[in-house]
Amino acid sequence: MAHPVHHAESSARKFGGNPQDYQSIHDWFDASKAHEALPSHRALRHHSLGIFEAQSVFGHEIVNSEGRRIPVRFIGEQHVREDCRRIPSVSDWLRGLPLEPWMVNGVILPDLEKVGPDPRHDWQVAVASGQTDLGFKDWIEEKELRLQAQAARKLAA
Repeated sequence: MAHPVHHAESSARKFGGNPQDYQSIHDWFDASKAHEALPSHRALRHHSLGIFEAQSVFGHEIVNSEGRRIPVRFIGEQHVREDCRRIPSVSDWLRGLPLEPWMVNGVILPDLEKVGPDPRHDWQVAVASGQTDLGFKDWIEEKELRLQAQAARKLAA
């Protein structure tokens, strides 16, 4: 299948109702195309875990426009089978993944990162260097929580 619209049309033929009944589920499965417009985008949701994640997003079933209750798992299985011809596991996708140095280069970050006189500048530096992907407000809140945790550890010691 090439497009979520085609998957939705296939669902309507298989389960009844209109393609619109299924469109949001198929859009969800293919949302990773926004980041990786290659078939490898499927590694993020086109597997058995992805099908169960779809259930947690959309519920265990939908009611289509004909009033028929359709398990979301059936819709997800249909989507994955149409794209992959089977339902792979996460391990199937990861098995051939080459390990890169950045994947195994972890470090213990200091408990307290100093915030200078211009916190917005410090946040921008942290974003630019890949240390955080938090928004400014969330970053500031995280810093405050770290300070509180550090103070609590000192009191307990």
